[in-house]
Amino acid sequence: MRQMSLKKKPVTGMKDITPREMEIRDYVIGLIKETYGKFGFSSIETPCVEHIENLSSKQGGENEKLIFKILKRGEKLKLETAQCEADLVDGGLRYDLTVPLSRYYSNNANELPAPFKALQMGNVWRADRPQRGRYRQFMQCDIDILGEPSILAEIELILATSTLVGKLDFENFTIRINDRRILKAMAAYSGFAPESYDTVFIILDKMDKIGLEGVAQELKKEGFAEEAVQTYLGLFEKVTGDLAGVRFLRQTLAGVLEESVAADLETIIESVEAVKNAKFNIVFDPTLVRGMSYYTGPIFEISIDGFGGSVGGGGRYDEMIGRFTGNPTPACGFSIGFERIVMLLLEKDFQIPGKAEKTAFLIEKGMPEDKLLDVFREAEKRRAEGVCVSMNMMKKNKKFQKEQLASEGYTEIVEFFK
Repeated sequence: MRQMSLKKKPVTGMKDITPREMEIRDYVIGLIKETYGKFGFSSIETPCVEHIENLSSKQGGENEKLIFKILKRGEKLKLETAQCEADLVDGGLRYDLTVPLSRYYSNNANELPAPFKALQMGNVWRADRPQRGRYRQFMQCDIDILGEPSILAEIELILATSTLVGKLDFENFTIRINDRRILKAMAAYSGFAPESYDTVFIILDKMDKIGLEGVAQELKKEGFAEEAVQTYLGLFEKVTGDLAGVRFLRQTLAGVLEESVAADLETIIESVEAVKNAKFNIVFDPTLVRGMSYYTGPIFEISIDGFGGSVGGGGRYDEMIGRFTGNPTPACGFSIGFERIVMLLLEKDFQIPGKAEKTAFLIEKGMPEDKLLDVFREAEKRRAEGVCVSMNMMKKNKKFQKEQLASEGYTEIVEFFK
């Protein structure tokens, strides 16, 4: 029988992580916990496998098409009698952390404080097409405030996330903010029917790629009335990306938009601008959509100059937890693009501040036991002083060995001879 050859490369969309990248990942994780901890967020963890009913509840938008589904196990798996997918599948790998968090909170709310400020980091899986900065398995990092109905939640989430990104040596970044209720009010004012909103928003979300004219053409292709399209685009031609833009829509959409929605958005922007401690811009973006259908209020994204696409996003999702409990529960969250941030740090050769000195001991082969013990004692002494010490046997090509150690960050190399 011919033996099957084993494959060295990871499965498509997955990756092996080098020590250099792992060093940065560990540093970022530590900074996340330290920074978010100072804002009062508590770490939690949820299983990587979720009930398929939860993952397919029409709340995850396009991500529900990308689920890695898991077959039933043991006697429950009956291939010969299966009539449909539900007979074969009962679980799946989570595609985000928000759905698992909602289930977690609904199951543990009686033991949790109110409001509850959660920090969750963990891998998620999407059967997506891999590309630069995007994998099928990737780490997500979310902070969420559950049980807080006021805009205090939005302000805290934006301040915490911007503080973190600022600490990661990114100075030129922008937080864009909008509100799903403003999106709907603009569509209603223009004459679009409520059942067409999703289609309109999917097209609007392409604005940065195809421009205003491209959006107009696609809306017309979908069969929307010329008058509705022109009215809709007229709003975007007049609105500006600042507080004046919010006030313009507040006045123009009076009657279809609750006044408090625009007023709250103004307060969020003004509050963040007044107390922010990092260098960034917060702007109003009426074209910001966010793909998840579960958002119910303010939505936001974060982008870094020079990098196409966002490196984080979130918003308010007041209806999701109620799907589990039957009781409305206010909820708001912000997720950073952990993998993209690590990628950008690697590309700019980011050096971890305050990193411990690294010393390599090279030991000649055949070293007598008593001398070898002296070397070990010296290594332990230096480690107690906070120095990283690596013990290595000398190789024949000592020059290459030293070059390799230097490339790994060892600034001192000490040789010990017998």
